[in-house]
Amino acid sequence: MEIQALIDAIVAFRDERDWAQFHTPKNLAAALAIEAAELQELMLWKTEAEVAEFVTAKAEHGKLSDEVADVLIYALLFCEASGIDPAAAVRFKLRKNAEKYPVHLAKGRADKYDRLGEDG
Repeated sequence: MEIQALIDAIVAFRDERDWAQFHTPKNLAAALAIEAAELQELMLWKTEAEVAEFVTAKAEHGKLSDEVADVLIYALLFCEASGIDPAAAVRFKLRKNAEKYPVHLAKGRADKYDRLGEDG
């Protein structure tokens, strides 16, 4: 399903319930942060090995999928409410990041762009 069709389905779901009145950019940004925190909570206090096992476990897949869906739903609703084309925003940000993180400097490194020129 392309992104706009997905947004249309989310908006139809919202509008059938008369929830647009609650979906201000401020509230959607807060909901997005809360849902992202709920995704993090699933992995809180687990070791990297436990997280790796958790994300590949079929029994946990539904929990992860639900939280990721909530994050995406609120991100797309935020885009809709604020007039942002999510696909264009992602493409633009990837171009900006490609300039800030050139492959020859950034490959295999987790440094912030302003530290890539330093020996590491």
